[in-house]
Amino acid sequence: MTRKVMIVDDESLIAMDLKFMLEDNGYEVVAQANNGESAIELAFTHKPQLILMDIKMPKLDGLKASKIIEQQLGIPVLFISAFSEKELLLYMKQDNILGYVMKPFSERNVLPALEVAFHQIDKFNRLNGELLHKQTELEKRKIIERAKGLLMQSENLSEDEAYKKIRSESMQTQQEMVFIARRIINTLQVNS
Repeated sequence: MTRKVMIVDDESLIAMDLKFMLEDNGYEVVAQANNGESAIELAFTHKPQLILMDIKMPKLDGLKASKIIEQQLGIPVLFISAFSEKELLLYMKQDNILGYVMKPFSERNVLPALEVAFHQIDKFNRLNGELLHKQTELEKRKIIERAKGLLMQSENLSEDEAYKKIRSESMQTQQEMVFIARRIINTLQVNS
Protein backbone atom coordinates (compact mmCIF):
# COMPACT_ATOMS: atom_id res chain seq x y z
CA MET A 1 0.00 0.00 0.00
CA THR A 2 1.44 3.33 -1.06
CA ARG A 3 1.73 5.91 1.70
CA LYS A 4 0.57 9.36 0.57
CA VAL A 5 2.54 12.26 1.98
CA MET A 6 2.46 16.02 1.47
CA ILE A 7 5.57 18.15 2.04
CA VAL A 8 5.29 21.72 3.31
CA ASP A 9 8.52 23.71 3.52
CA ASP A 10 9.38 27.20 2.28
CA GLU A 11 12.95 26.15 1.46
CA SER A 12 12.63 24.61 -2.01
CA LEU A 13 15.94 22.68 -1.85
CA ILE A 14 14.94 21.01 1.42
CA ALA A 15 11.51 20.19 0.02
CA MET A 16 13.04 18.73 -3.15
CA ASP A 17 15.58 16.62 -1.21
CA LEU A 18 12.80 15.33 1.00
CA LYS A 19 10.59 14.54 -1.99
CA PHE A 20 13.32 12.48 -3.68
CA MET A 21 14.18 10.71 -0.43
CA LEU A 22 10.56 9.73 0.16
CA GLU A 23 9.89 8.64 -3.41
CA ASP A 24 13.12 6.58 -3.44
CA ASN A 25 11.77 4.76 -0.38
CA GLY A 26 8.31 3.97 -1.73
CA TYR A 27 6.29 6.92 -0.48
CA GLU A 28 4.03 8.88 -2.82
CA VAL A 29 4.44 12.65 -2.51
CA VAL A 30 0.99 13.86 -3.55
CA ALA A 31 1.67 17.60 -3.13
CA GLN A 32 4.21 20.20 -2.10
CA ALA A 33 3.51 23.60 -0.56
CA ASN A 34 5.80 26.44 0.49
CA ASN A 35 3.52 28.15 3.04
CA GLY A 36 0.69 27.37 5.43
CA GLU A 37 -2.07 28.81 3.25
CA SER A 38 -1.25 26.68 0.24
CA ALA A 39 -0.76 23.70 2.59
CA ILE A 40 -4.38 23.98 3.68
CA GLU A 41 -5.64 24.26 0.08
CA LEU A 42 -3.53 21.32 -1.09
CA ALA A 43 -4.54 19.20 1.91
CA PHE A 44 -8.20 19.65 0.91
CA THR A 45 -7.42 18.81 -2.71
CA HIS A 46 -5.07 15.84 -2.26
CA LYS A 47 -6.05 14.47 1.19
CA PRO A 48 -2.65 12.97 2.09
CA GLN A 49 -2.38 10.45 4.90
CA LEU A 50 0.40 12.48 6.54
CA ILE A 51 1.87 15.96 6.17
CA LEU A 52 5.56 16.71 6.73
CA MET A 53 5.50 20.40 7.65
CA ASP A 54 8.03 23.06 8.57
CA ILE A 55 6.98 25.32 11.45
CA LYS A 56 8.40 28.70 10.41
CA MET A 57 7.02 29.74 7.02
CA PRO A 58 5.72 32.91 5.37
CA LYS A 59 2.02 33.92 5.26
CA LEU A 60 0.80 31.28 7.73
CA ASP A 61 3.17 29.26 9.91
CA GLY A 62 3.07 25.51 10.19
CA LEU A 63 1.51 25.55 13.63
CA LYS A 64 -1.51 27.58 12.63
CA ALA A 65 -1.87 25.66 9.38
CA SER A 66 -1.69 22.32 11.20
CA LYS A 67 -4.44 23.42 13.62
CA ILE A 68 -6.74 24.34 10.73
CA ILE A 69 -5.94 21.08 8.93
CA GLU A 70 -6.64 19.11 12.11
CA GLN A 71 -9.97 20.83 12.72
CA GLN A 72 -11.21 20.51 9.15
CA LEU A 73 -9.57 17.33 7.84
CA GLY A 74 -8.00 15.48 10.77
CA ILE A 75 -4.79 14.82 8.82
CA PRO A 76 -1.80 14.14 11.08
CA VAL A 77 1.39 16.19 10.87
CA LEU A 78 5.04 15.36 11.39
CA PHE A 79 6.96 18.62 11.88
CA ILE A 80 10.29 19.32 10.24
CA SER A 81 12.08 21.90 12.31
CA ALA A 82 15.29 23.64 13.20
CA PHE A 83 13.82 24.53 16.62
CA SER A 84 15.40 23.12 19.72
CA GLU A 85 13.65 20.30 21.52
CA LYS A 86 12.40 22.56 24.35
CA GLU A 87 10.78 25.00 21.93
CA LEU A 88 9.18 22.17 19.98
CA LEU A 89 7.64 20.55 23.03
CA LEU A 90 5.38 23.58 23.41
CA TYR A 91 3.84 22.74 20.04
CA MET A 92 3.50 19.01 20.45
CA LYS A 93 0.27 19.11 22.44
CA GLN A 94 -2.03 19.18 19.42
CA ASP A 95 -3.79 15.88 18.77
CA ASN A 96 -2.72 15.65 15.15
CA ILE A 97 1.01 16.17 15.79
CA LEU A 98 2.82 12.84 15.59
CA GLY A 99 6.33 14.11 16.23
CA TYR A 100 9.11 16.01 14.59
CA VAL A 101 12.33 15.60 12.68
CA MET A 102 15.19 18.03 13.34
CA LYS A 103 16.91 19.84 10.49
CA PRO A 104 19.31 19.07 8.98
CA PHE A 105 17.72 15.68 8.35
CA SER A 106 18.86 12.46 6.74
CA GLU A 107 17.29 9.14 5.77
CA ARG A 108 18.50 7.85 9.15
CA ASN A 109 16.16 10.12 11.09
CA VAL A 110 13.35 10.83 8.58
CA LEU A 111 12.44 7.28 7.56
CA PRO A 112 12.10 5.83 11.09
CA ALA A 113 10.03 8.87 12.12
CA LEU A 114 7.75 8.29 9.12
CA GLU A 115 7.38 4.60 9.91
CA VAL A 116 6.45 5.37 13.52
CA ALA A 117 4.00 8.04 12.36
CA PHE A 118 2.32 5.67 9.89
CA HIS A 119 2.18 2.95 12.54
CA GLN A 120 0.33 5.41 14.80
CA ILE A 121 -2.01 6.38 11.94
CA ASP A 122 -2.77 2.71 11.22
CA LYS A 123 -3.35 2.03 14.92
CA PHE A 124 -5.69 5.03 15.21
CA ASN A 125 -7.62 3.99 12.10
CA ARG A 126 -7.95 0.42 13.37
CA LEU A 127 -9.15 1.56 16.80
CA ASN A 128 -11.50 4.06 15.21
CA GLY A 129 -12.91 1.29 12.99
CA GLU A 130 -13.40 -0.98 16.00
CA LEU A 131 -15.14 1.82 17.88
CA LEU A 132 -17.41 2.53 14.92
CA HIS A 133 -18.23 -1.19 14.66
CA LYS A 134 -19.08 -1.34 18.38
CA GLN A 135 -21.26 1.77 18.10
CA THR A 136 -23.10 0.24 15.13
CA GLU A 137 -23.62 -3.01 17.00
CA LEU A 138 -24.91 -1.10 20.03
CA GLU A 139 -27.37 0.83 17.85
CA LYS A 140 -28.60 -2.44 16.33
CA ARG A 141 -28.97 -3.92 19.81
CA LYS A 142 -31.06 -0.90 20.91
CA ILE A 143 -33.37 -1.30 17.91
CA ILE A 144 -33.84 -5.01 18.63
CA GLU A 145 -34.50 -4.28 22.31
CA ARG A 146 -37.08 -1.65 21.34
CA ALA A 147 -38.83 -4.09 18.99
CA LYS A 148 -38.79 -6.74 21.71
CA GLY A 149 -40.41 -4.31 24.13
CA LEU A 150 -43.13 -3.38 21.65
CA LEU A 151 -43.83 -7.07 20.88
CA MET A 152 -43.98 -7.86 24.60
CA GLN A 153 -46.48 -5.07 25.08
CA SER A 154 -48.66 -5.62 22.00
CA GLU A 155 -48.74 -9.44 22.01
CA ASN A 156 -48.33 -10.04 25.73
CA LEU A 157 -45.12 -12.04 25.22
CA SER A 158 -42.23 -12.70 27.57
CA GLU A 159 -38.88 -11.14 26.73
CA ASP A 160 -37.56 -14.52 25.60
CA GLU A 161 -40.62 -15.17 23.41
CA ALA A 162 -40.35 -11.74 21.78
CA TYR A 163 -36.65 -12.31 21.04
CA LYS A 164 -37.35 -15.77 19.59
CA LYS A 165 -40.09 -14.31 17.37
CA ILE A 166 -37.67 -11.72 15.92
CA ARG A 167 -34.91 -14.32 15.50
CA SER A 168 -37.26 -16.83 13.89
CA GLU A 169 -38.51 -14.29 11.33
CA SER A 170 -34.91 -13.24 10.68
CA MET A 171 -33.94 -16.84 9.90
CA GLN A 172 -37.02 -17.47 7.72
CA THR A 173 -36.53 -14.32 5.63
CA GLN A 174 -32.71 -14.49 5.75
CA GLN A 175 -32.53 -10.87 6.87
CA GLU A 176 -30.59 -9.41 9.76
CA MET A 177 -32.52 -9.20 13.00
CA VAL A 178 -32.18 -5.41 12.99
CA PHE A 179 -34.17 -5.19 9.71
CA ILE A 180 -36.96 -7.31 11.21
CA ALA A 181 -36.84 -5.20 14.37
CA ARG A 182 -37.16 -1.95 12.39
CA ARG A 183 -40.16 -3.33 10.49
CA ILE A 184 -41.79 -4.39 13.78
CA ILE A 185 -41.17 -0.95 15.30
CA ASN A 186 -42.62 0.83 12.24
CA THR A 187 -45.66 -1.48 12.11
CA LEU A 188 -46.45 -1.39 15.83
CA GLN A 189 -45.92 2.38 16.14
CA VAL A 190 -48.29 3.06 13.23
CA ASN A 191 -50.94 0.83 14.77
CA SER A 192 -50.68 2.37 18.23
